[in-house]
Amino acid sequence: MRILALDSSGLVASVAVVEDGAVDDQVIAEYTVNYKKTHSQTLLPMLDEIVKMTELDLHTVDAIAVAGGPGSFTGLRIGSATAKGLGLALEKPLIHIPTLEGLAYNLCGIADVVCPIMDARRKQVYTGIYRFTDHQLKVVEDQMAVSMETVIEKLNQYGEAVTFLGDGVPVFHEFIAEKMTVPYSFAPAHVNKQRAAAVAALPVSLLNTADGTDWAPPMALLMLLRRSLALLLSKPVATTVTRISSDRFSSNAVPQMMFASG
Repeated sequence: MRILALDSSGLVASVAVVEDGAVDDQVIAEYTVNYKKTHSQTLLPMLDEIVKMTELDLHTVDAIAVAGGPGSFTGLRIGSATAKGLGLALEKPLIHIPTLEGLAYNLCGIADVVCPIMDARRKQVYTGIYRFTDHQLKVVEDQMAVSMETVIEKLNQYGEAVTFLGDGVPVFHEFIAEKMTVPYSFAPAHVNKQRAAAVAALPVSLLNTADGTDWAPPMALLMLLRRSLALLLSKPVATTVTRISSDRFSSNAVPQMMFASG
C-alpha cells in the first residue's frame, strides 16, 4: 500500500509518501518546511517537487492521509482542501489522522509516556497522552484542549517518565520544569514537530496489524476506504474524511476537530 500524507496543522508544512513492503515499510520521500510562509504557498509546490524527484505517478497512490486537527484553523483548511482536491481528482479515499496521534507516532517504540503539546493560546494546549506497546500506538487519554497545569497534574499522577514534543514545548518549557515531579525529557529536533511521514506511517502500521493479527485484507480494506469517497461528493471537508485511530476504524466517522486561530 502506498500512502500520500499531508500535514499543515501547525507551523510546519510537510508532505510525504510512505509505502509498505514485504519485509519493512519505507519512506519514499518527505519534504518538510518549518519557516514563516503560509501553507497555501508551500504545500502544493512541495508535493510537485516530490513527484518530480521520485517520478511518482499519483494515480499509483492507494490513499491520501491528512492531519485533521487539532491545530491552526487556516492550516487545517488548507490541508483538508488540498487532500480533498487530490482525492477527487485521483479518485482516492482520504484517511483522517488526528494531529496529536501523528505527532506522537514520531517517537514510535519509546518506553516513556508520550505527551505532544500544541500551543492553543490563552495558556492552554491541545494535547493527548500516549504510550507504545509492541511498537503500536495506544491512546491513554484522547486529544483534548486543557490548561498546561491540568496536563502536568495528569502526568504526575501516572508516575512514569514522560517525553514532550510539539510547538508548545518552547512556550511552556519553564512551566514544565517547575511543575513536573516525574522524570521528563524533550524530543530531539528531528522528531519534535509534525512530520507527514508519521501521518502516513501510522495508518500503514494500523492497517497491517492489530494485536499481532491482520486487521483486514488489503483489498477489502481499500474497498472499505473507497466507500468514504461517496461522502466527498456531498459533504463539507471536515466531515468527509475517514478516521483511522489506534483503537477503531470507521468508513464514515466524523472527526472532532479543534482549532486555534491563525
